[in-house]
Amino acid sequence: MAGRGTVKAHGGFNANNDAEVLFKAMKGLGTDEDAILQLLIARSNAQRQEIKAAFKTLHGNDLVDNLKSELGGKFESLIVALMTPPIMYDVTCLRDAIKGAGTDEKGLIEILASRLPNEVNEIKSLYKREHNDDLEKDVTGDTGGNFSRMLVVLLQASRQQGIQEDLIQSDAQALLAAGEQKYGTDEGQFITILGNRSNAHLRRVFEEYRKLSGYEIEESIQRETSGTLQEVLLAVVLTCCFISTFLQQGAGTDDQKLIRIMVSRSEVDMMDIRAEFRKRFATSLHKTIQGDTSGDYRKALLLLCGGDDA
Repeated sequence: MAGRGTVKAHGGFNANNDAEVLFKAMKGLGTDEDAILQLLIARSNAQRQEIKAAFKTLHGNDLVDNLKSELGGKFESLIVALMTPPIMYDVTCLRDAIKGAGTDEKGLIEILASRLPNEVNEIKSLYKREHNDDLEKDVTGDTGGNFSRMLVVLLQASRQQGIQEDLIQSDAQALLAAGEQKYGTDEGQFITILGNRSNAHLRRVFEEYRKLSGYEIEESIQRETSGTLQEVLLAVVLTCCFISTFLQQGAGTDDQKLIRIMVSRSEVDMMDIRAEFRKRFATSLHKTIQGDTSGDYRKALLLLCGGDDA
């Protein structure tokens, strides 16, 4: 996926110069929002962290605090997200999903189903350090049943590496026996296999499953499960087969999710997300953002999107 992002490290980068540009954009009456968004979106996250350090050294102020006091609404949320290191951003989103009013199950699913095992381990460590709480305990305290079981499996970050050739056939048969061939459903089999195998292995299992059953695995999951368990199992399937399709579903209607995706994937695979979006919805992500948002928030999102696939 390297090189499939729309945001790249800026050549000729100078953290002190950038810090001065931002300082001037916020100094005096009024704020030059355009200067802020143009600069920050043209820098990688690692470069933004250097700008943050330079700003504090030069001016004795926290850049993020200054930005919060000068900006507002969804634009502020987007800029603060861009200024947050990626793992810290995931930790913040997970904390909000658990500790906010009610539980944001979709937020939990989106992050835990699409992060690599090493990223999940980093998230757990940082969550503990920041909040002095155990992420797994917080997740199980806020969720229940088979949905909770699946999230716990994903939090173990113990997915096998590579493809186990000797398990492809037996995994496909086990999924078939647990669902389509059974009266009722053995959800535990779905949880164990989908939660513990690598993406590459699961892709092969799903091919074998299609040959054995005549069904796509998504069809069977939709028939055999329901509710949040169904959502998290489908998220794992979509993530391992085409992460971009999973991540862009519903992106145009939910600002929280839209910000999470645009920020967390801008340096990873935004080009793929755009291509999938175009294929799936017969319109471009750029046009959808244009129609659904406004003001500086829209300008910033369009820059992160990086172009129109009309």
